[in-house]
Amino acid sequence: QVQLVESGGGLVQAGGSLRLSCAASGRTVSSYTMGWFRQAPGKEREFVSAIRRSSITTVYTDSVKGRFTISRDNAKNTVYLQMNSLKPEDTAVYYCAAGTYSRSSRSYDYWGQGTQVTVSS
Repeated sequence: QVQLVESGGGLVQAGGSLRLSCAASGRTVSSYTMGWFRQAPGKEREFVSAIRRSSITTVYTDSVKGRFTISRDNAKNTVYLQMNSLKPEDTAVYYCAAGTYSRSSRSYDYWGQGTQVTVSS
């Protein structure tokens, strides 16, 4: 069993930056792909980014490429999402997840409770 807790969300102006963290407890997450998803009001949860166990392979949805960077520190059992040049359309609840390398939420077995990111124009 893995417990995930996100932090680092908040209110930021367009063009600003935030760094989300996802701290894991219980079983180590080093054996899992870690992903970030987001859900805006009235919309379905969507894939943002994922990073394989080795940290060599990462993937991003097109809308955040060049602006967001995912990383992980297996020794700290923590995953990060550095978000730069934020846009109002990035406003959503951001979720951390642990599972199998995929863009589909169905491939992830463990989820955090989410952290709110609000970008004002």
